[in-house]
Amino acid sequence: MNKNIFTRIRLQLCVFLCAVAIFSSCVSSKNIPYFQDIQTVNQAKLEKATAFTEPVIQSDDILSINIFTLNPQTGLVINQAAATPLLGGSSSTALAQQQTTGFLVDKNGEIELALVGKIKVAGLTTYQARELVRERVSIFYKEPNVQLRFANFKVSVLGEVNQPSAYTLPNEKVSILDALSLAGDLTIYGKRENVLIVRDNNGKKEFARLNLNSSEIFSSPFYYLKQNDVVYVEPNKRKVSASNSAQIQTIGVIASVLSVIVIAITNFK
Repeated sequence: MNKNIFTRIRLQLCVFLCAVAIFSSCVSSKNIPYFQDIQTVNQAKLEKATAFTEPVIQSDDILSINIFTLNPQTGLVINQAAATPLLGGSSSTALAQQQTTGFLVDKNGEIELALVGKIKVAGLTTYQARELVRERVSIFYKEPNVQLRFANFKVSVLGEVNQPSAYTLPNEKVSILDALSLAGDLTIYGKRENVLIVRDNNGKKEFARLNLNSSEIFSSPFYYLKQNDVVYVEPNKRKVSASNSAQIQTIGVIASVLSVIVIAITNFK
């Protein structure tokens, strides 16, 4: 009688553990593909996609500025000053202390160029700033060609992506899809319907949730990222189950040990 009870308990325990393992490994694939409604969206709706707005220069930005003139030697004074190393962003942890060269926008929103002096660029786009610098430089140089861009346009991608990091980008037109591509796309554990964007807007934090499963992402004002945006991909339920897999394995080992003990006790009796 006792032997039958122990055997029944052991079988029930094994069935329970198997059921837990099976259900914890199950995941629905319905939320994995991006833009699932793209085939049902009409052309008029797609034309409402958000337009790209050029970012404006802010304090603590670093600008890459190069002056080219008819005489290549004449612009060296300013261009050499641009080579002064400044602490900037990096695209990997190992290069976290890499230094970025360029002109730092100070707390007053100004940059300082050799010969030219201080120029207020905060609140301007890079195009507007380039034209302003060209105007100021023209006093000293004949027909200067000015190149100006962000040297530290950075976005951070965190959470369930294959390569989470802070990425310094060479251009200003960067979408959420571009950032996720740089990060190696979402892992299978990434929550595609609830991607968080954190943005610093003049000292105030703004938050937005984007659904990668829907084509409405293209009409979101957060589709195009701004400098210093943070993209966070939450883990889904399967990630939680995977995190608990080690515990399940431990329970399985303990159950096996208990089964051996039960069998030994039963045979002993």
